[in-house]
Amino acid sequence: MTITKIGNAQGTAARVAGWSGLLTFAIVVFGNYVLLNPLIVPGNVAATAQNIAEHQTQVRLTAVCFLTYSLGVIVLLTALYVILKPINPGLALIGALFRLVFALLWLLAPLNLLGALRLLSNASYLQVFEPDRLQALARLHIGANFDAYYVGLPFFGLAATISARLWLKSNYIPKGLAISGLIASAWCVLCAFVFLIFPQFNKVVNDYLFDTPMALFELIVSFWLLFKGLKPVAPNQSHAGALEPFPS
Repeated sequence: MTITKIGNAQGTAARVAGWSGLLTFAIVVFGNYVLLNPLIVPGNVAATAQNIAEHQTQVRLTAVCFLTYSLGVIVLLTALYVILKPINPGLALIGALFRLVFALLWLLAPLNLLGALRLLSNASYLQVFEPDRLQALARLHIGANFDAYYVGLPFFGLAATISARLWLKSNYIPKGLAISGLIASAWCVLCAFVFLIFPQFNKVVNDYLFDTPMALFELIVSFWLLFKGLKPVAPNQSHAGALEPFPS
């Protein structure tokens, strides 16, 4: 039985998507959990400010990690668009735009970190403020990263939902994997919106459960694209059916 040939551009984009998906995940985990989180002392603004002031290079490296992550997401969304465009150009573009919004919101994180460093820099023009106020403002800048992430999370979830839908229609990856991604990403969108309206929601559902299933799906897809590549589509399952939009 003959099978539909995957274009060279799609094959290259699959490898780019695989590498960028894995590398961006590693970078953001390293920046957030290895570099930044150890400097934050829960409930102690002064100790957190002291850690930030004493480890400025570490904070700046974190900012570079977050900036690199944002750039990596842009590379990823471009590669995904190339792969999924033949399935449905409109949905592929919408998914790419949603992921772009998420990437742009991540640019706020490096700005917040640099703002915190500036507040703790002992610059002459800051001497009009008491030290404890500067420490509180610096901690406020660090905490703003949390808000920026959860504002961007619905966009990330919507992008992943659209991608999972197109993966399912394309037959490029196993259907079971695509279905699990569709459920996980739709769950993330729901949790993100509920959390923005009801901030105590994370006491009912742990906030790590909002996006972890979706993140695992995207990681598995990255490994699949890198080591398995795109699964060719048989003619009787061709793009003619895959080009159908969402059912009304």
